[in-house]
Amino acid sequence: MATTSPRPAWQAQDLTQDLDLSVDELNSVLDLTHKVKRTPERYVKALNGRYLSLLFEKPSLRTRLTFELAIKQLGGDSVTCVGPIAEREPVKDVARNIERWTQGIVARTLRQETIDELAQWSTVPVINALSDLYHPCQALADIFTLKEKFGKLAGLKLAFVGDGNNVAHSLMLDAARLGMHFWLATPLGYEARPEIVAEGRRLAAENGGTLHFTNEAAEAVTGAHAVYTDVWASMGQENELPDRCRIFQPYQINSGLFAKARSEAVFMHCLPARRGQETTDEIMEHPNSVVYDQAENRLHTQKALLLMLLG
Repeated sequence: MATTSPRPAWQAQDLTQDLDLSVDELNSVLDLTHKVKRTPERYVKALNGRYLSLLFEKPSLRTRLTFELAIKQLGGDSVTCVGPIAEREPVKDVARNIERWTQGIVARTLRQETIDELAQWSTVPVINALSDLYHPCQALADIFTLKEKFGKLAGLKLAFVGDGNNVAHSLMLDAARLGMHFWLATPLGYEARPEIVAEGRRLAAENGGTLHFTNEAAEAVTGAHAVYTDVWASMGQENELPDRCRIFQPYQINSGLFAKARSEAVFMHCLPARRGQETTDEIMEHPNSVVYDQAENRLHTQKALLLMLLG
């Protein structure tokens, strides 16, 4: 009697934060991304007849366009709402309306609680396209970019310099689970959230990675395979920018600081960048800058994620 091979186990129903994906699922997304990027024509009908709702409380270039393109290039389509998600009605009502119309929700929100509540009340997959605590889709693209450049992840030193923000949180959690050595250099008072650090330390111990925290940018960057930074003031923190520019100036990624990394080190930024603040124009245009590779790979990793959650 003929038998069929079972589909690989896929437990994740949502991507509200990085840890919704197990280590095996994280690696599966990276592997599938490689296939999708190499042979996109194989997947052009994968989401035929599927529609997703894109909810954006924050402005977006890369996230919105790459999700819209990913869905369309997989044969599906999307509808987009821009503005506060729960201004006119509760989040639970928004979720239970959308699940009747579309097969998934992609949300870029001001608060992680909004993502969590959407997932609680929705029966269709919810994907966190950015919140105040996490940026899992960005981290997936970043990790994939590193694997492309170095051929491996385990053992790489990734230095994040600047604010202990949502991008730092997501990179920390993924690096810890993939056997990487993650360093975070921040000014005093701008460290990562203690509860996320504690979880990261536990995961690193289980998976062969290490986490290191310092207030010295040079210590983090020395010997790094990748040097990563982000804006000093995220959306909603614009009133803090003058003070942050003064406090964060020693953490600018410039030629002097970048020279302390390995000769083959890559420069990374999730964009948009404020040239002349967190980094210089020279480093953005450096031959080892991979910022546009990261941006391109948002498209490919999000295709893989959509295939895993909806395919």
